[in-house]
Amino acid sequence: MRLWSVHPSLLDRRALVACWREGLLAQKVLLGRTKGYTNHPQLERFRATEDPVGTVVAYLHGIADEADHRGYSFDRTRLERPAGESTQCLTVTRGQLAYEFAFLRQKVLGRDPEWAVSTLEGVPAEDAPPHPLFTRVDGPVASWERVKD
Repeated sequence: MRLWSVHPSLLDRRALVACWREGLLAQKVLLGRTKGYTNHPQLERFRATEDPVGTVVAYLHGIADEADHRGYSFDRTRLERPAGESTQCLTVTRGQLAYEFAFLRQKVLGRDPEWAVSTLEGVPAEDAPPHPLFTRVDGPVASWERVKD
């Protein structure tokens, strides 16, 4: 499961679709409707909020907004709540954003070099914009992140 903290506009097609699918799984986990992935570390930041389901739904609306912008059709009826119901915002550290952006760039260079060059080139990892749900703060990679070499 990868629920990207970087802005959805940075995600290539495959990452955007996968993020939508995995976000829907996260919603299902937080609703208690599945037995798998219940201890996934990326869910910690959503569980730490007053309204975990509302927060993940707000996250998914941000993903769907980018899909709409690109002309894709993500089915928002699969979301537990309409847009704007959750006002919860999360923080994400510069270290986490930089790690995710570098990880994304590496993945995209291998599968869609044209997207990597046109969209990711020239964006410094430490200045990668966050998903609209997140506010960037100083700090290292998140404790829940499973860092890959």
